[in-house]
Amino acid sequence: MTDYSKIDYSPLLALTEGEVVTRSLVSDVRLASGRTIALITLHNGKDHTRPNTLGPATLTELGERLDELAQRAAAGEIDAVAVTGKPYIFAAGADLSNVGDLPSKDIARLIAQLGHHVLGKLSHLGVPSFSFVNGLALGGAVEIALNSTYRTVDSSAAAIALPEVFLGLVPGWGGVTLLPNLIGIENALEVIISNPLKQNRTLKPQQAYELGMFDAIFSPTSFLEDSLRWADGVLAGTIKVERKNAPGKIERLTKWPIAVKVARNMLESRIGTVPRSPYMALDLIDKAKSGTVEEGFAREDEALAELISGDQFVASMYAFDLVQKRAKRPVGAPDKGLAKKVTKVGVIGAGLMASQFALLFVRRLQVPVLITDIDQARVDKGLSYIRDEIAALEAKGRIDADTANRLRALVRGTVDKSEYADCDFVIEAVFEETGVKQQVFREIEQIIAPDAILATNTSSLSVEEIGSVLAHPERLVGFHFFNPVAVMPLIEIVKTPQSSDEALSTAFVVAKNLRKNAVLTADAPGFVVNRLLAKVMGEAARAVDEGTPLLTVEKAFAPLGLPMTPFQLIDLVGWKVAAHVQDTMVRHFPERFFASENLHRLAEVGDVVEKDKSGKVTGWTKQAQKVLDTGKSPASEEEILRRVEDGLASEIRLMLDEGVVPEVEDIDLCLILGAGWPFIDGGASAYLDRSGASERAAGGTFHTPPLRGAAHRG
Repeated sequence: MTDYSKIDYSPLLALTEGEVVTRSLVSDVRLASGRTIALITLHNGKDHTRPNTLGPATLTELGERLDELAQRAAAGEIDAVAVTGKPYIFAAGADLSNVGDLPSKDIARLIAQLGHHVLGKLSHLGVPSFSFVNGLALGGAVEIALNSTYRTVDSSAAAIALPEVFLGLVPGWGGVTLLPNLIGIENALEVIISNPLKQNRTLKPQQAYELGMFDAIFSPTSFLEDSLRWADGVLAGTIKVERKNAPGKIERLTKWPIAVKVARNMLESRIGTVPRSPYMALDLIDKAKSGTVEEGFAREDEALAELISGDQFVASMYAFDLVQKRAKRPVGAPDKGLAKKVTKVGVIGAGLMASQFALLFVRRLQVPVLITDIDQARVDKGLSYIRDEIAALEAKGRIDADTANRLRALVRGTVDKSEYADCDFVIEAVFEETGVKQQVFREIEQIIAPDAILATNTSSLSVEEIGSVLAHPERLVGFHFFNPVAVMPLIEIVKTPQSSDEALSTAFVVAKNLRKNAVLTADAPGFVVNRLLAKVMGEAARAVDEGTPLLTVEKAFAPLGLPMTPFQLIDLVGWKVAAHVQDTMVRHFPERFFASENLHRLAEVGDVVEKDKSGKVTGWTKQAQKVLDTGKSPASEEEILRRVEDGLASEIRLMLDEGVVPEVEDIDLCLILGAGWPFIDGGASAYLDRSGASERAAGGTFHTPPLRGAAHRG
């Protein structure tokens, strides 16, 4: 058993320069019964916009206070200890700002050991400990509560979560050992693994309470007073804490291993086997069913040390920083003060994509939205879709009846384009052909105000060419959504040489109001995401054309850790769309992109691939096999992967040289937000640096030094 009190933590503490220390402020509270509870308030001296975090210096101070309180408890001066946070914030978890720069695995291990050393004191004070979770509690903050004897939660807390797996880590201060033994195996798997992998889903306080993570829940109006009164009752024995999943009630022999096996199968089908943290978390949870808490903590120490010093965590922190910081301050966006106020939106088209646009605009902007199409039947179909979706949102409780009625009233459909005269922002969602888009814009420009902004949702066509027929091409921007529109967080905003700052500023403000992240790109074929996906899909199609079996091609891409295999992705976006994008890229860059006649043949087939229940591609359909024309020179998995890696590295270097985006960080941000590229890759660039492709195909790494964990530096 590890004696955490005898470990020298000074090498870790020497690296804490710049840490915003969260102080442990102690005050004695006299309870109604006459008992005394020592209340620790975590407070970093900042307001709620800068949450408390738990860095090494913070943990050290908390440990010192807990030692002092243990002495006071032994002397009979206090009857209990409680921990709470500053207004609205318990704590936002560990301070990870410098963790990726730790010099060695041994120092990385000290982070886990220091957390266990300090938080473990909460269960060895000689008196009961309480956590009064009064606000946001993430990661290590939840583990403070788990290490306490009893827990209460404020019903208005912003979020409760153990997000570590999302960042390439595991909850390493007791989380994977204590939680399954508190709330049961299925619930623990949901909180520790499933939720982080669902776009970092968090729990509402009521959900966390119902799962059994907390013993009591109180309203914010008198949360601390109610928690203290409740604690007094617990200490007096007048309140009995009943836990439905108390250790003695948790079934371990059958249910536990079955749940772990199901979770492992789910992970393999959903994310493949490349990400390390979900599987390490699963193994730790599995082992938590037996043995001592101390043995569990020792396993957490080793897992956290290995992950912190590995490449996937460093890449994940780079990706997380892009999404949390760079995405919120788009590079190249003009002053938002230049944006035109949008009081009415026009959507040209009433098909599925146009209807999704209209629904998003009306929900987020809550302004009148107008849709049109070539005949009333299509308009009515679009309106019906929008109204059905609003009804579904109401049925799920996402919006109330008043909001639903207001949204329905704000959407109109028409075949009379004169009604677009007072629209401030008009976006087209018509057929992906330059001539068609030019025709609708030429017509609408005669109707709308001279300062109205026009936007095209083209995925790969030249925005400048589309706008060449306009009297005022400066008002046109590319505004490229990704499908499904409501879910995907990226919009590529495309700037032509003519685009005005007012048009661009309006586009960025509209994107933000739609709660999307926008990245500015130059008007280059495929912009960012589709250009690079075309590279991936092209190499998959090339391998098939050469005679490579379908499943060999699919497996070749596994090391990239992408959310979908190439043919899963093509099947989702549509075979005709994929063929069109490939043709567009080949037309512009015939020497670098591959267009397959097989893609066009398959586009004429109804069902192209067979899939299992999880959506995994298992083979070609009989109809597809009849139209495929393949060679007799199959490529190996290794050869296909190398082509993809080198092709991506080469293309990214060219895109940077061409100024498609200012920096490689913008390319990675686009891939993460627009194509679901995994955090553990760090977008694409960090992965390509690690694989050697950057040096092989692009003449050098994209990051200097490459983004590597301590275990692989040097």
